[in-house]
Amino acid sequence: MTPKLRTAAALLAFAFAAPALAQEAPMVPSPTWDGIRVDVVGDGPILDGAGLFRLEAPARAEDAAIVPVHITQAEGTPTITRLTLVVDENPAPVVAVFDFGPAMGPVDLETRVRVNAYSNVRAIAETADGRRYMTGRHVKAAGGCSAPASKDAAAALAALGKMKTRWFDAAPSEPGARREAQVMLRHPNYSGLQRNQVTHLFVPANFVNLLEVRQGAELLFSMEGGISISEDPTFRFRYTDSSQGEALEVHATDTDGRVFDASFPLGS
Repeated sequence: MTPKLRTAAALLAFAFAAPALAQEAPMVPSPTWDGIRVDVVGDGPILDGAGLFRLEAPARAEDAAIVPVHITQAEGTPTITRLTLVVDENPAPVVAVFDFGPAMGPVDLETRVRVNAYSNVRAIAETADGRRYMTGRHVKAAGGCSAPASKDAAAALAALGKMKTRWFDAAPSEPGARREAQVMLRHPNYSGLQRNQVTHLFVPANFVNLLEVRQGAELLFSMEGGISISEDPTFRFRYTDSSQGEALEVHATDTDGRVFDASFPLGS
């Protein structure tokens, strides 16, 4: 084989191997987690969650302020009722606590988080029988909690609280069909660690601390959030349509006491 052909073959092999390598980012030992574990989830046993659910996140984030995290539950596994999302090395490690209604099972949920330093991103799931399971990944990212907001304060205030949905399957169907939707809320989710780019003073923390999504009166999921949910919180999820297309009802509050409510008919 000529040198050129050997080089081409090596590049081709790397191109095929790179995606697989990018997916291999297991959690690493974390003294930080050892120190906060009891405060976050108590001192009870935590089982290996690999057979129950999966957490996907990039091994190296393109933007530390908007790191995608995708939780997917395996079919036929025990019902997950609660999930706690943690970024070990963030100033406030608990990103959010999600509570799920029956229609969310098996759980398929995606959101975006801030990662402030190279860190494990872990999820602890609680099943209906009270057992806890954990899985996660190590993500290389830095500065996500102090990264400047993408909009200036005036623009952020003008859009504050606006919501919209995106539907990925809104065709009419029989009750019991699985649907996929995305709920997006305009909010700067200030972490308290960002600086005003003009005055260089810290911007006071102000973030979405509660979000509830229902189909009609039935709870799909609720979220108690902190500073580590990214600006303009977004949640993509699958659920079982038990009512043949009843609207999604979204309710949210922030730490300044504002209340945001919206209703989204199927396909809107």
